[in-house]
Amino acid sequence: MSHDDREFEVVIWGASGFTGRLTAEYLLHEYGASGSLRWALGGRNSAKLKDVRKELGRSTGCDTSALPILVGDSEDAAFLTQLTRRTKVVCSTVGPYAKYGSKLLAACAANGTDYCDLTGEVHWMQQMIDAHHDAAVASGARIVFNCGFDCIPSDLGAFYMQREMRARHGVPCAEIQLRVKGFSGGASGGTIASMLSMLEQAEGDPSVGRAMQEPYSLNPKGQRTGPDSAEPLGPHYDQAVGQWTAPFVMASINTKVVRRSNALLDYAYGKDFRYNEAMLMGAGPAGLMKALATSGGSAAMMGAMSIGALRRAASGRLPQPGDGPTEAQREAGYFDLLLRGTAADGQALRGRVLGDRDPGYGSTSKMLSESAVCLARDPLTVGGGLWTPASAMGEALLARMPRAGVTFEIEA
Repeated sequence: MSHDDREFEVVIWGASGFTGRLTAEYLLHEYGASGSLRWALGGRNSAKLKDVRKELGRSTGCDTSALPILVGDSEDAAFLTQLTRRTKVVCSTVGPYAKYGSKLLAACAANGTDYCDLTGEVHWMQQMIDAHHDAAVASGARIVFNCGFDCIPSDLGAFYMQREMRARHGVPCAEIQLRVKGFSGGASGGTIASMLSMLEQAEGDPSVGRAMQEPYSLNPKGQRTGPDSAEPLGPHYDQAVGQWTAPFVMASINTKVVRRSNALLDYAYGKDFRYNEAMLMGAGPAGLMKALATSGGSAAMMGAMSIGALRRAASGRLPQPGDGPTEAQREAGYFDLLLRGTAADGQALRGRVLGDRDPGYGSTSKMLSESAVCLARDPLTVGGGLWTPASAMGEALLARMPRAGVTFEIEA
């Protein structure tokens, strides 16, 4: 069966989990249960998936009785082969991906099946890039990590700023800075589990820590050097905006993905391109104090969680997988990101990325859904391989983002 003739266009794998349910709800609302998009729910627990299907019907008013359910074990190689040969795209919401995602990704790479996920697990991404890129190239599978708040606003934001700088001034941005102006949203147990899993693996494997720390660790082999250094851990005064900044918790992931995009786009941003992210804390002494407190609190938390005994003691008291913000919290959430691009000749451009839901779940589920449909339906120019959102989907995904409530704009 050819790729275009497969039974399904999209399978949401892990649809009974917190983010999986939100992703399915978005697809149902936007594309229907038996409309033009052929999609299915997938996971390992039939009863839970059937409950999700019923809940989706009640919450949306749609008839979901005909929505297919695919049940199997992500450790079962025969099932994964069957699954990945039935669909054009696997949209995976099951983390930690280092524990539950490797065999599924390998099956997609082997069977020419496109794939997108929400991972922020840098060490796992590096391992998968090194292990499966060649197989994905050979089969035509387009494997795309980071299709949520990690890292679409950053990755497409940089792509957008480069496009606009070229269009307006005829040159690329030599440097882009992202500043988090504001965001609101709750934490999920799945995200916390992924973070704890990374720290646990780093404790026993030094290569995991190196992948998390080195600024170009996600670049193709032989291209893992460049002008940027590791993310700063303390406050910094940003002259351009007149505010103090503190480290942004997602920067260590986002920055690596933006740099990988540049490499995969044949260094369209330039070999000397620089990129960094931080959170705005305000001006004057009050801004400095807030930046110091935020930096110190983040460092103390990461330091404590890096100690096995403390991490294990805290893990039972933190939100567990399946937990997440309420619907009211998701709808009240938002994110507001500022982008500043500077060309080598001094030309400057200011941009903004806005999201209309909480970043981690409300917006993430919509961005992930549109990424899956983009892979399934849009006429993309790239072939198989392990890609980033910008390098694989670029303009097509930018065009879909307003539908997902995420807008990119240039400030006058």
